[in-house]
Amino acid sequence: MAGKYVSMDATELRKFVEKMERAGRGGEFKKELRQFLDSLGVDFLSHVQDAIIRAGSVDTRRLLNSFQKDGKRNVFIAREGSLQIEVGSNVKYASYVNDGHWTNPKGVDTRWVPGHWTGPPGDKDARFIYQAKAKTGMLLKQKWIEGSHYFDDAVRLMERIAPMYMEEKIQEWLEKYLSDFL
Repeated sequence: MAGKYVSMDATELRKFVEKMERAGRGGEFKKELRQFLDSLGVDFLSHVQDAIIRAGSVDTRRLLNSFQKDGKRNVFIAREGSLQIEVGSNVKYASYVNDGHWTNPKGVDTRWVPGHWTGPPGDKDARFIYQAKAKTGMLLKQKWIEGSHYFDDAVRLMERIAPMYMEEKIQEWLEKYLSDFL
């Protein structure tokens, strides 16, 4: 049996390897991957904002409008393995609205907050407006305010839909980079 070999035409395999090397080396695929991750961040941001609206956490719209991608001092960061998408808010109370909070610092039973109400007491549409020098205001008793969990809701939604996005994108890349071989 000595001297017998299996002969195989590896032209297609060689073309496949070369095409994959070109895609990786030229940076085109890396650029597309970066763009895809960026679009996931934008989509996630949209879901966070939708969740804030659904939870009724919007008053002055400051919280809603504060969410951005890759901002400095973001309150929230989503990580999955080595991938990280920073979508958050630099508004300090964003985490209190999401997670819940006590109305007063630990050990303080009551505190005075200066300001005024926009409507009569008990009116569900009345809003309190903080004014540092006001002679009127409200007395806050120690109480737990439940969070709306808007960010957590958006994370759960992205966890459900991200795999579909990934499948679609991988299929697109397979067709683009490997269509000659499929």
